[in-house]
Amino acid sequence: MSDRKSIVVEGFGHGKLPIPAASRIGPFVASGNIFGFDYTAGAHPDTAEEQAALMFNYVRLVIEGAGGTLDDILKITVYIRNDSVRAAIDQHWLEAFPHEASRPARQAILLEAMPGNRLVACDFLAVID
Repeated sequence: MSDRKSIVVEGFGHGKLPIPAASRIGPFVASGNIFGFDYTAGAHPDTAEEQAALMFNYVRLVIEGAGGTLDDILKITVYIRNDSVRAAIDQHWLEAFPHEASRPARQAILLEAMPGNRLVACDFLAVID
């Protein structure tokens, strides 16, 4: 059996599905789908700005739950419903990764078939020393 460890984060999850927020083997951490859902309200907020803020907060909580920091993230893949949400993502991206010479790689994938009113989601790969 590998030394894989499921990362479970209080305040974030995939409902009743048996899926951890992330998984870690050695120094490598891969997250599952992270989205901007407001668990207090039980819904996605209406705006891309609110969803992106929640999403990046959950990214931070998940990487910290794995024993790392935002500085350990190597790549983030962002899924967007449409191009209009890019400005909201960029705003929170710059807050999370303010140093131009030290940002993760990023890829955006257009995914119009997101459930409900979800506008943004992401996953990440990290290496924790």
